[in-house]
Amino acid sequence: MRILSTTLYAASIAAAISAFAMPAMAEWKPKGPIKLMIAFRAGGGVDTQARLIAEAISKGKGWKIIPQQVTGKAGAVLARKLKGEPKDGLTIAMLVTEAFGYNMLVMKKPAYGINDFTYLTTTSGSQMGIVAKKDKGWKSFKDVIAAAKKGKTFKAGAMSQKLADGMYLLGKAHGVKFNTVKFRGGKGVMNAITAGDIDFGWVAGLQARAVKAGDVVNLASGETSKLKVSPNAPLVKDLGVPFDFGANFIFVAPAGIPADARKTITDAIVEVVKDPKTKANKFISRAFGGPKIIRGKALDEYIKNGIKASQALLKASG
Repeated sequence: MRILSTTLYAASIAAAISAFAMPAMAEWKPKGPIKLMIAFRAGGGVDTQARLIAEAISKGKGWKIIPQQVTGKAGAVLARKLKGEPKDGLTIAMLVTEAFGYNMLVMKKPAYGINDFTYLTTTSGSQMGIVAKKDKGWKSFKDVIAAAKKGKTFKAGAMSQKLADGMYLLGKAHGVKFNTVKFRGGKGVMNAITAGDIDFGWVAGLQARAVKAGDVVNLASGETSKLKVSPNAPLVKDLGVPFDFGANFIFVAPAGIPADARKTITDAIVEVVKDPKTKANKFISRAFGGPKIIRGKALDEYIKNGIKASQALLKASG
């Protein structure tokens, strides 16, 4: 019995040594340059954060990442193109979550669906607000509603059909109407507000610096929570429109990329976004109120729930 016990003990030790000596599973590495498609105009807030993230990953990982603009139809042009890209992890994209929600549902022929993609991670929320120049004298959107009820007409700005419908619902809830004009991106809305071409409009985070400088004011929050830069601005849901008009900026890949590629790329993005030493984190904190990370199964579920919420909003707006 002692001989058997000694033999088993020796075998166990040998197995343990063998297991310890086995090399760890190698981390996934791209076999070439990674193409980063960006659904936003060059120079805008989201384009800037996408490029800063890519720059930090390239420096830290040694990967070559090539950003390129693929704009149009609120992300639909990019989504259609991304859908057909190789499933090897060498093509990723940055869009807004509404490209896989409301914006997709309102198109007659989107030519893509939510199952055509691998969702990597969100980076930040939109900090969506209704913005006006401070010299208008309005402190909140309640002041705009009061003026509209007295017969004053207003021109509003929006950068998507969802936001245009949100402005319609705000007017409907209070028995007034706003003339809403659509622009390409929040920068277009901000420029129109500054130039006096419109009275107010939806802007997603880009307004933060101008709010702090005292040039513009957030009249309302389109998010389900208070805006970080304007905590006193009323929520749209408290103004009679119980919907979330905020969104999240998200990295996506074609459906079916290898699981290890999904994990490695996601980890790389999250590490940069959460690191307070990176330019990307500093920019996201300044312009978008800080990082907002949703990944893995939680992100897949978020996308599915977004479809349900968008269907309810579509029904309400007719």
